[in-house]
Amino acid sequence: MEISEIIMLVLCGIFLIPSLASATRFDQWWIRAFDFPRIQISFLIIVVIIAAFLVFDFSEIIHFIALGLLILSLIYQLHKIYPYTLLAEKEVMEFEDGDPSDNIALLVSNVLTTNNNYHKLLEIINRRQPDIVLTLESDKKWEDALKELEKEYKYTVKVPQENLYGMHLYSKLKLEETEIRYLVRNDIPSIHGFVRLDDDTKIRIHCMHPRPPSPSEADTSTNRDAELLMLGRDVKEQDKSVLVFGDLNDVAWSRTTRLFQEMSGLLDPRRGRGFFNTFHANYQFFRWPLDHVFHSNDFTLIEIAREKPMGSDHFPMYIKLNFERKAEDEQEKPEAEEDEKEWAQEKIDDAEPREKGV
Repeated sequence: MEISEIIMLVLCGIFLIPSLASATRFDQWWIRAFDFPRIQISFLIIVVIIAAFLVFDFSEIIHFIALGLLILSLIYQLHKIYPYTLLAEKEVMEFEDGDPSDNIALLVSNVLTTNNNYHKLLEIINRRQPDIVLTLESDKKWEDALKELEKEYKYTVKVPQENLYGMHLYSKLKLEETEIRYLVRNDIPSIHGFVRLDDDTKIRIHCMHPRPPSPSEADTSTNRDAELLMLGRDVKEQDKSVLVFGDLNDVAWSRTTRLFQEMSGLLDPRRGRGFFNTFHANYQFFRWPLDHVFHSNDFTLIEIAREKPMGSDHFPMYIKLNFERKAEDEQEKPEAEEDEKEWAQEKIDDAEPREKGV
């Protein structure tokens, strides 16, 4: 066997690892890291497949086995990201007609604590005029810089922190029963409450920013998974109109995020419309969707967009929805299988959450 064939076999083996690892239920950070760059992994697997056709003469069975396994690996990766391509069926209907007073627009922005381009975010807010703005990683400096927003955004919840987990909520619409909670760790807040659209309609909101699995943050994904799955379980039990938004430090196509949807019954407006990769803003090839807006099935979509960069490592995410009760009859809720619910409960139990529910 020639050296070029040996090198190609080694490459084939290497590019089987991401699919094999991410298909497991292990939650070590380096395994769960393979959930994130599925687009990039798919591209690289295609390159290796093309190279294999050029290198292998297919005179030995190992050539067929290596190429076959690599193709299966590619199929696995594409299966995961396909729902977020333009070829897939849309999960959320387009808004067609209705009362414009039932519209609600949100802007979610992980600002990066060390970023001081405050004016760039303000420019986006002034141009878009969202009803609700959520900033993540915002500290006291960001709070002071965004003070001018409070002329229009009279309802606020402020949690300035220096540990990259501060958050600030600004709303033109009335906020009610808001509370700051620490679901898994006492230094990672989340904001919960209601936003009132009109006298008859109020929407439950949950603003989240769990800690990611990484060598500098957490050795495993257990706490992040537990925080999301705990919320999904309790949203389902509440059975109300709901918006969940924030930097979830998980990609849209991961098992955890999909299970969160199935447990909560919430919809993802990106499905069938594109990836809307929000991280990393500085590296075009290394991007994936970390910033999310999920909603109950009584909303339809008016607009969704990734905003221009504003100095952070995240792009801001903008979404405009319309509240429509009749949409419930036409938009099917995701449902979790019993074995998946059991796995989710194991995750919640393993994380030793500080609170029992939200």
